[in-house]
Amino acid sequence: MRADILVFPGSNCDVDTEIALREALPGWQVTRQWHDGADLSGSQFCVLPGGFAHGDYLRAGALAARSPAIEGVRALIARGGLVLGICNGFQVLVEAGILPGAFQANTVQHFICRDVALRVERAASPFLDAFAAGDVLTLPIAHQEGNYRLTEDEYRRLKDEGRIAFTYCGPHGETAGDYNPNGSYASVAGVLAEGGRVLGMMPHPERAAWPAIGRTDGLRILAAGLMAAMQGGTL
Repeated sequence: MRADILVFPGSNCDVDTEIALREALPGWQVTRQWHDGADLSGSQFCVLPGGFAHGDYLRAGALAARSPAIEGVRALIARGGLVLGICNGFQVLVEAGILPGAFQANTVQHFICRDVALRVERAASPFLDAFAAGDVLTLPIAHQEGNYRLTEDEYRRLKDEGRIAFTYCGPHGETAGDYNPNGSYASVAGVLAEGGRVLGMMPHPERAAWPAIGRTDGLRILAAGLMAAMQGGTL
């Protein structure tokens, strides 16, 4: 079984992601592929990692979304593989039209790097199989343009279809209060494509994948995704 990590000019979380995937499910072949010429034909799982692809010129993720590698991502999705976009990778998936919405600068107008609490909104996804709806996770964020924008119609559709994966929350899952770090619409922190096999999220699971430091919530997301990919991406 093979998991691939797409690397763009400016990606800076690809090595962390590779190590975390090896930790999540030992025995998988994990490779980092340069976006120009990447071959995902033998892959079951693909990660678009965090960073600043192409310097985030024009808009975050805009240039990377036009890389030929994205056609390989679409083909992987079409044949039942799983795709995870983390932070900048989430922005790339949105710019490519694989996930809905848009991104703009954080409402605080500066880079944010800290832990946040997330509430699991939907457990019926390969990536969230280890959780129940309402579970609260702690993961780090690190972004300048994490303000995820949706129209009211887009939000209602995602909510009705069970495609909101995470929302920012308080330590006990509460949403009343100032727990939204970047201004994202309705505090949305992660969304799913139809079928639940594509997940885009702003927090970094690969930075919370180390039992030695007591941070394993991200490890559970990665391990669940890899296990589902091994089983053919079924829910």
